[in-house]
Amino acid sequence: MAEDDIEARAINVIRGFAMDAPRAANNGHSGTAMALAPLAHVLFTRIMQHDPAHADWPDRDRFVLSCGHASILLYSQLFLCGYGLELADLEAFRQWGSLTPGHPEVGHTRGVEVTTGPLGQGIADAVGLAMAERILRHRFGTGLQDHHTYVVAGDGDLQEGISHEAASLAGHLGLGRLVVIYDDNHITIDGSTALSSSDDAGARFAAYGWDVQHLGEMANDVEGLERAVRAAIEIDDKPSLLILRSHIGYPSPALTDTASAHGNPFPPDEIAKVKALLDLPADRSFYAPDDVVEWYRTAAASRAAARAGWLERFAALAPVDRAEWDAAWGSGHTAGWSEALPHVEVGGKPVATRVFIQTVINATATSVPGLVSGAADLTGNTGTVLQGAEVQSAASPGGRQVHYGIREHAMGAAMVGMALHGGVLPVGGTFFVFSDYMKPAVRLAALSGAKVVFVFTHDSVGIGADGPTHQPIEHLAALRAVPGLQLIRPADANETAAAWKAAVEHDGPTALVLSRQDLPVVTDGSAVDPGAGIVSDDDDPDVVLVATGSEVWVCLDAAAVLRAEGLAVRVVSLPSWDRFERQSAATQAAVLPPDVPTVSVEAASTFGWRRFAQANVGIDRFGASAPGDVVLRELGINPANVAAHARALLGR
Repeated sequence: MAEDDIEARAINVIRGFAMDAPRAANNGHSGTAMALAPLAHVLFTRIMQHDPAHADWPDRDRFVLSCGHASILLYSQLFLCGYGLELADLEAFRQWGSLTPGHPEVGHTRGVEVTTGPLGQGIADAVGLAMAERILRHRFGTGLQDHHTYVVAGDGDLQEGISHEAASLAGHLGLGRLVVIYDDNHITIDGSTALSSSDDAGARFAAYGWDVQHLGEMANDVEGLERAVRAAIEIDDKPSLLILRSHIGYPSPALTDTASAHGNPFPPDEIAKVKALLDLPADRSFYAPDDVVEWYRTAAASRAAARAGWLERFAALAPVDRAEWDAAWGSGHTAGWSEALPHVEVGGKPVATRVFIQTVINATATSVPGLVSGAADLTGNTGTVLQGAEVQSAASPGGRQVHYGIREHAMGAAMVGMALHGGVLPVGGTFFVFSDYMKPAVRLAALSGAKVVFVFTHDSVGIGADGPTHQPIEHLAALRAVPGLQLIRPADANETAAAWKAAVEHDGPTALVLSRQDLPVVTDGSAVDPGAGIVSDDDDPDVVLVATGSEVWVCLDAAAVLRAEGLAVRVVSLPSWDRFERQSAATQAAVLPPDVPTVSVEAASTFGWRRFAQANVGIDRFGASAPGDVVLRELGINPANVAAHARALLGR
């Protein structure tokens, strides 16, 4: 059989899957996958270097389906290429426990690089993937890192604000290994894109510094698609945007170019008509003839041939480079790395935890070889300066210091992309109140298990005169509610060092929540590992005062007042709720005895604290503009108010 004949049949099989899977689930998106079947076919069989037998090969090309609702397009490729999906998995599309969920999930389905779904996140993740590739290519050479990141994006991706930030950053950095194919199908759920958009995407991306190709009516031209992508590959000094005019739902007689083809399964009678046009058996669902599957897996195996040469080059890596590679791609740190962590004597000079984190990071930077640090225009303010590091740029491709600009949305997602690429531990800082801008990326980091360190500083109304717009209140409660996110709010310098250790050794994302103001050194840092620990104690305590971060010293001062009145007091630092809640009930009770009245103290919303304490000192309103110590005092975060709450709880 002629090569072009079987390729045409393979594309039709993909289009059949695109109709059958949503129809079987009675839920899903057929039209985009149908229209882009030739593009996916070209990428996976003609362009990308990838190895279905070794899906985690470090030098593989990365594919990101930013329009994740078209997931059946990716699942079709993973099945046909031999990544481990079977027809039964396609048949279980969007069902409980299946390997084919509604949107692709990294770590759940083999061959999926990033978790996409919220539109625009995939493009921004891909910017991080491309950044990681370039940093590692500069460090280890093109023999070990020399690949591209390919993205398929739709109108929704380009309309969401995060894609604007990410595209601007990518253009500024000149990420030449990033190729985005924009599926310009003119359709959204509500109808034509003309309802809501009239901008010129090509002009916009060109202004960002991208190379832009207008492919026009090429969605079904596999040869033309290959030529266009290969031309983009040759452009190494700027990212590429390929604008492809497709027709959603093609070749459906009734639904092509309609909004109905976007988010609804095709009716059975229309599926039958389309299958007749595609020469697919109308009475069979999930039709996958053996010769097509065999051809596809042979083609995919040929794309993996480059891995053999890579293994030879990897085997020749010098021992010192191999040790650094293994640390970067493995645990993230070298053996004995934590011995370099600084320690401050209790009672030592007060220091803001946002300041001390920079001391900690730089003390351990050489033993965390994948470390890449940066901030959203707040590098010095958030303690994320890597001393002596080059700034990441087109001129300094190996730079480990990233200036993201005022782009929190893109920074968060790019960090997720870097982490999921592998070989990089991204650290990024901004003010805690602006975690609102990063929330989707933080959530996806947790969902993906991405090893990212979010540094959130200026963590309370203690920020002072900037006022309530910049003073976080509900943010601790909001991020504590994110499953899989490790959140640590250290009380002082020593807990900050311990928090960095916990972040580097953690398998998933960590949020470090740090103070603007100087804090006295009142702990030895030991509370971080179990999540909570006793800082000061009396025998048989009458009351427990428990706090996080900058309020631990407030509790110590309140304890002194109460002790002068004859009360026995325990003071507990609880820097990490999630770590503490993983302890046994006995361990928790040893720190917070359930039969001892307990008062919580935190300069934030009291939401959630009732699980630990019967009385709560907090701030259940927005802040105010005034010097930080004044705001804290006036809003009740002071020793006298804490002591008063303890007396009231005890009935005194």
